[in-house]
Amino acid sequence: MHTSKLTITILATAFGVLASNMAFAESTLDRVIGSKKLRCGVMMDNPPSGFRNAANEPDGLDVTYCKDMAKILGAEAEVVETPSPDRIPALVSNRIDVLIASTTPTPQRALTVAFTQPYMNFTMGVITRADTGIKSYADLKGKKLGGVNGSTQEQLINKEMEGGWAAAGSTYTGYASDAESYLALQQGKVDSILVAMGVFNALSQSGQFPEFTLAGAAPLSDTVAIAVKRDDQQFLNWTKQFVWQQVTSGRFAEVYKTYFGDGPVPALAINGVDY
Repeated sequence: MHTSKLTITILATAFGVLASNMAFAESTLDRVIGSKKLRCGVMMDNPPSGFRNAANEPDGLDVTYCKDMAKILGAEAEVVETPSPDRIPALVSNRIDVLIASTTPTPQRALTVAFTQPYMNFTMGVITRADTGIKSYADLKGKKLGGVNGSTQEQLINKEMEGGWAAAGSTYTGYASDAESYLALQQGKVDSILVAMGVFNALSQSGQFPEFTLAGAAPLSDTVAIAVKRDDQQFLNWTKQFVWQQVTSGRFAEVYKTYFGDGPVPALAINGVDY
């Protein structure tokens, strides 16, 4: 049977549309509902957002959000421990379905993943020891500073180093995790780190680091977002609705107070910004 070039073109176009529709239908949202399993990437060295409790089980605000999300989807929550440098690669390589790991949305990261509106807001404080003489953010000039590799706090300190802190004798050491930076401060390897106020409150209440003191606020407020695969608009839409519902239902305030204490619940809206 003779097949014209026009027929071949029509068939190719039809198959292309069909393939496109099939790919569109393969949203993570549909797959999670079908498989009844939600794989969440969470940093487990980031208390109180992500950590292991006394029973060695995943716990924290981010873990709770994973479980809340899975419950709504009728799925089982699987928490996948995802270190800070591996957060974006884990999502891109399909090792997780969603990233709930205190991730700051940036234009660079948005080249490979898609972000919701903020689900958490970390106002940063200057954490030090009583023997360092540090009383405020300005006192960090000329001191030994530490932080987590690739973090927003590290970016701020590097900017200050370039602006004159390095010339005044400041040094900076990057660590692979928050836990390592806490230990470095405790052991005197560094004089100060920048930590979210809520995290500091939780650390203080735990009694694990009694020598840590708060020396005022740092000029940094870090809003973090949930991330999904960049081209998965269906799941992104659903996840944004999930974040909205957590706030309007009062669940965010409830979970925040559970893990960060009785301080004021941080605002997630930013003046002049519409998500």
